[in-house]
Amino acid sequence: MVEGLSIAAGIPKPKVYVIPERALNAFATGRSPEHSSVAVTEGLLEAMNRVELEGVIGHELAHVVDRDILVGTIVATLIGAVVLISEFFMRSWWWGGGRRSGGGRDSGGGASAIVFAVGLVLLVLAPIFGQLVRLAVSRNREYLADAQGALLTRYPPGLASALRKIAEGAVIPMRSANNATAHLWMNQPSRIEGEGMGSMEKLFSTHPPIAERIRRLEEM
Repeated sequence: MVEGLSIAAGIPKPKVYVIPERALNAFATGRSPEHSSVAVTEGLLEAMNRVELEGVIGHELAHVVDRDILVGTIVATLIGAVVLISEFFMRSWWWGGGRRSGGGRDSGGGASAIVFAVGLVLLVLAPIFGQLVRLAVSRNREYLADAQGALLTRYPPGLASALRKIAEGAVIPMRSANNATAHLWMNQPSRIEGEGMGSMEKLFSTHPPIAERIRRLEEM
């Protein structure tokens, strides 16, 4: 199945792995289509029929085609650069004479105080806003992979049905996943699905709500 969908997508067949987990999940990784892997759990293989499994594989191959691991790496690098810039402001103030300016009473004290204030604000807010940007990018890439995966299989209801089963099976925890790798998975493994996400949880989630993903697929 992976080989057939890879041919349809115009990419080399990724390496294929099966994860010994009862939870229903899957992921793809690799910096390029030539160096990629797709993995599914045993629970997913047992629970899905053929069209549902094709939908899941199509979604994961869409991540490979779009080089989402590379995109995530670039986003993380840019966020790190912002944090480094904030550090630069703070160090410039510290070593540039700001701490010896007598509380801003001399001619350079005002400028030093401004540099210090900007550096302090960036130092506090940069990691927070950087994380929000990273998570927003992750959620949007999931929507894109859903759409492209459905186009690849030519059958959006297959992926929609798979997502319903994944949501129903979310009560089974995953042993081999953690928050650091949550963005890689088909569904966020650190979250147990309930009646719905709150606004703050949506903001800090690596994945959009499954109900919203299903709605968009049904409208295709």
